[in-house]
Amino acid sequence: MLLSLSMVVRDEALRLERCLASVAGFVDEMVVVDTGSQDDSAAIAERLGARVQHLPWPGDFAPARNQALRAARGEWVLVLDGDELLLPEAIPPLRRLMAEPDALLINLLRREEGARQAPYSSVSRLFRRHPAIHWSGAYHAQVDDSITTLLQREPHWRLLDCPVPALLHEGYRPELLEGSGKAGRLRAAMEAELSRQPGDPYACAKLGGLEWSEGHGQRAVALLEQGLAHCRADQTAERFELLLHLALARSASAPALAADLYRQAIGLPLNPRVVLAAQLNLSVLLLEQGQLAEAAERAEAACAAAPELATAWLQRGRVARQQGNLANALAAYREAIARDPQLAEAHQNLAVACLLAGDIPGARRGFSTALRCLRQQGRKLEADALAVQAGALVKLEP
Repeated sequence: MLLSLSMVVRDEALRLERCLASVAGFVDEMVVVDTGSQDDSAAIAERLGARVQHLPWPGDFAPARNQALRAARGEWVLVLDGDELLLPEAIPPLRRLMAEPDALLINLLRREEGARQAPYSSVSRLFRRHPAIHWSGAYHAQVDDSITTLLQREPHWRLLDCPVPALLHEGYRPELLEGSGKAGRLRAAMEAELSRQPGDPYACAKLGGLEWSEGHGQRAVALLEQGLAHCRADQTAERFELLLHLALARSASAPALAADLYRQAIGLPLNPRVVLAAQLNLSVLLLEQGQLAEAAERAEAACAAAPELATAWLQRGRVARQQGNLANALAAYREAIARDPQLAEAHQNLAVACLLAGDIPGARRGFSTALRCLRQQGRKLEADALAVQAGALVKLEP
């Protein structure tokens, strides 16, 4: 059973070698389509054993991805972007799933590094090479539509899910997004898509979320509600994203409505890691409203679904502190720090809990570490404000 890696790249020299190294020993061949790199992307791919083809940028991703797919010779095809890595712990379960004789596609859980609102997503990136499968969609090209059509003709195929996170995506890290123009390209592509297909749920979800993040709440709500009105029953992923962003947009003005939207999102038949954002946001909202019992329940559900996620333990600690359970709060903050030692908020909350417990040296260490993390991350204003607040409480380490 041969497995092909299929990639489309452009100016990925800084990350491409790490990406290709992550699939070494798993894939049998690597196919890379370069769409006009000005750096050494093509040379790096060739040096590492990939077959490289060149294609002038066609204006959207689908033609480029389809060219890479046509060049693949394996029975199965794994698709990665240059800012993604295959996680080694996923390889054994992926091998087992690909061995299933009726498996057509394996959905992969992708960890979104730097994207706190949605720490995980599910992507259709590992599939059996079949003449009916092809990519479509201008901005976020997908094989999903072709697979839906194929299943109507050949219903014996099965769609499977990898049980563990399989990919790490670094494209949402702030330092990589800064100056990339990604938001502008997304806006242009989604505006064009909506002009062609008014109410398209996928475009409404992406553009509505972007509008909300840029402070255009009224248009965000209009787009998200429009997308929900046009969302089919089988568009579960789109419905989740629409509900999530609409809840975010409604949280300040209508918290009860927002809580209900989060609950609808959590109730969808999706992987528990995919709905983590709704679980955590609902816990935060309920904590602000003083509904501590359900806030704790949602935080605990997030920790159970993704025990590796530091922000889930951080939220669990915040709820425990408000419940007056300092022991549980301290334990949760320490769990968060063990998973992400650079999470400044966890160190800061641990310092406050230590202070409440009478542990002055612990509070001093916590505040000092939080300040170091903030400064290392370039968050100077936050660091300065914390230094003033913490300095009024304890003598900070130099």
